[in-house]
Amino acid sequence: MKLDPRLLREARSVRWYLALTIGAGFLAGILTVLQARYLSRIIDRVFLKEAALAEVIPYLALLLVIMAGRALVVWGSEVSGYLAAARVKSALRTRLFAHIIALGPIYVSGERTGELSNAAMEGIEALEAYFRQYLPQLALAVLVPLTYLSFVFPRDAISGLVLLLTAPLIPIFMVLIGSLADALSKRQWETLSRLSAHFLDVLQGLTTLKLLGQSRAQARVIAAVTDRFRETTMGVLRVAFLSALVLELVATLSTAVVAVEIGLRLLYGRMDFERAFFVLLLAPEFYIPLRTLGTRFHAAVDGVTAAARIFEILETRPRVTAPPAIRSQRPQRRFHIRFEDIHCAYEEERAPALEGVSFYIPHGKRVALVGPSGSGKTTVAYLLLRFIEPSRGRITVDGIPLADLPIADWRRWVTWVPQHPYLFHETIAANIRLGRPHASMEEVIQAARLAHAHEFIQALPRGYETLVGERGARLSGGQAQRIALARAFLKDAPFLILDEASAHLDPEQEVLTQDAMERLTRGRTVLIISHRLNTIYTADHIVVLRGGRVVESGSHEALLQREGLYRRLVTAHMAGRAP
Repeated sequence: MKLDPRLLREARSVRWYLALTIGAGFLAGILTVLQARYLSRIIDRVFLKEAALAEVIPYLALLLVIMAGRALVVWGSEVSGYLAAARVKSALRTRLFAHIIALGPIYVSGERTGELSNAAMEGIEALEAYFRQYLPQLALAVLVPLTYLSFVFPRDAISGLVLLLTAPLIPIFMVLIGSLADALSKRQWETLSRLSAHFLDVLQGLTTLKLLGQSRAQARVIAAVTDRFRETTMGVLRVAFLSALVLELVATLSTAVVAVEIGLRLLYGRMDFERAFFVLLLAPEFYIPLRTLGTRFHAAVDGVTAAARIFEILETRPRVTAPPAIRSQRPQRRFHIRFEDIHCAYEEERAPALEGVSFYIPHGKRVALVGPSGSGKTTVAYLLLRFIEPSRGRITVDGIPLADLPIADWRRWVTWVPQHPYLFHETIAANIRLGRPHASMEEVIQAARLAHAHEFIQALPRGYETLVGERGARLSGGQAQRIALARAFLKDAPFLILDEASAHLDPEQEVLTQDAMERLTRGRTVLIISHRLNTIYTADHIVVLRGGRVVESGSHEALLQREGLYRRLVTAHMAGRAP
């Protein structure tokens, strides 16, 4: 397995912890040598030279101290390795989440949520074995055996030569079997990612699947994918056990060779017992770091496979870049917004979403965007929210290019109420505070009252402390929408984007939502995006889009006088309402 330079860069941030881990492991090797030295001396004196207990008590006390010291440094090595891995995982997860947020909803919508979650959670957890065990063991597999050889060679050159010649066999077999394990681990990780993505998709769409009678079919699909994951996991385990068997066999045979050649020389009187026993005690210890490296190699392969996906996400460039600090400017909270010949495409090979769009949103006015699906209305909202940037043209705010404004500041001045607001598995109060995290409870309640949400919240078992479930699963569509409007009231931003905010609601919920929206838009610069034309009749100006172009603009009355798209949309809308 090649060392990934990206993972090595991450390791630099915890190099002192890794150095401490390696140093403690090396010290444990030195103590192992001393332990073998004094143990062989004690046995030689007691069994062969018939020394009394009093003569070996100092050696026994020293041996006890060495054993305790060895246990202590091994514990210290484990702790420092754990701290190194924990710090890398924490930093990497923070960067990954921040980068996914910077990539924005356009990137996330093109990925499967379960797969991203798997990379951020299980993928980063899989890196622990790499940083805590594998990287330190790479150094220890070289340092510790060389240390043992430096003690063995002066005492027994033949045994040292045997150890030196047999040691490379373990890495050779590890590499041969490791290439197979690498391929299987990649397949296992891909299967797990697909399983995670599919399982989360099924959970999120379980209600729809039940309504369509497809829940049992999806259960069979999940069972099939799970079975494939089981098969790939068992394949990885077979290779891991095979590798362990081969490494144990090589180490055992090599130790046996050392034992035989020492025994023969001891039998013929060419080697004294203390020296022979010392070398024999060190022989199995000599191979332990190499065998441990083989074991930890398999544990680290999963982390390296997961890291490839993690760094693929981190190396994806955001669609929007922050402006240089020297160019950062601020509007005077008067939001005269202009679109000037805007062209925008999500991908080069796809047709552009906007082509030469120009319109004006005056400060304190309501401007509505209408048009059929796919005309570019949502793209306009994404441009204003800085999720994407235009490929040509520019957007200005009070004459300042939007691209020159700090993204974080700009988003504090903008409130977006989408068609399907996202509610987190948190309390209602926490979901409302998303607009202003440090708001007091009184301010939260006031915002809920303005959004006509206070009444239904009070009727819930725990009021504002009620958990709403992921995506507001325990609320109706109208209730979730009013929670989103309460967020907007609490944030109190001067520029407001309403994106289909009253779609798919029953008449009673729509009346309450429309009244809350009417209150929310007073005194603000507003962009209204809607298919439902009854929500835009009160707009000061209407812009009609089709095929990514502005085909008409004007007031409601003026557009009705023309034989254009807007009049046809209104006529079709009124005909649909007639029954």
